[in-house]
Amino acid sequence: MSAPPLSLARAFLFVPADRPERHARALATGAGGVIVDLEDAVAPERKVQAREQLAASFAALPAEDRRRLLVRINAAGTPWHDDDCAQVGALAAQGLIAGIVLPKAERAADLSRLATAAGPSAVLVPLIESAAGLTAVDELATSPQVLRLAFGNLDFQADLGLACDADEVELVPVRLALLLASRRAGLAAPIDGVTPDWRDAARLAADTARARRGGFGAKLCIHPDQVAPVHAGLGPTAQELAWARRVVEAIQAAGGGVVSLDGRMVDAPVVRLAKRLLALEHT
Repeated sequence: MSAPPLSLARAFLFVPADRPERHARALATGAGGVIVDLEDAVAPERKVQAREQLAASFAALPAEDRRRLLVRINAAGTPWHDDDCAQVGALAAQGLIAGIVLPKAERAADLSRLATAAGPSAVLVPLIESAAGLTAVDELATSPQVLRLAFGNLDFQADLGLACDADEVELVPVRLALLLASRRAGLAAPIDGVTPDWRDAARLAADTARARRGGFGAKLCIHPDQVAPVHAGLGPTAQELAWARRVVEAIQAAGGGVVSLDGRMVDAPVVRLAKRLLALEHT
């Protein structure tokens, strides 16, 4: 069975929910996932109207594009959360969205309720943005319908009172915790947080390279200009693809089991990595 498209997506682009004219344009950037944002991008007085406009906006999109579409709802405990859950459930039931992003995810019970409201066809992406979310990360990762974890790096810093430099070295253990929780739960590689200055190409490249070194498979984007560099930076190189093909060919020639390639043992984890790189080739 092939992996769901969103499990291999490398760039997730935010677009405001109350700007329906931008939804199709966001999808046209080639982003693997587009997150229509009802939370931070929409002022409180516009949230209800924005929510009510989603069905019409999404119905006008091609079905293939809707497979890349997610909605970030408002967090549990806010005045809009329950109505958001009901609306995304209706959208999912009509096949208008592929998934839902839950901000400030801290309790598995909230994800379970969201899964029930959304129905079995929608995937969930919890956004880890607080100390409480980090504490509960394993429970969140193993909740029903969770596809990937995502890191809200800016809100996490605010929650803990951190003042990180561009390298965000203080967040290394947090990113590792998300990676480990994802691996333990058998999830796709997690989604790293945003680079806030979309005009700073060097910072974006450095952040993307850090995400890749750290085992993250995707990154959140706040501007269309970030999509292509992130997609390229998190994709396999020609050398990696050539190595992956040789690994798979060696295993197939040996009929499975453990083989040696270039003087190194090739076992199940190595084969898993090779197959993941090959799966990314055409995404």
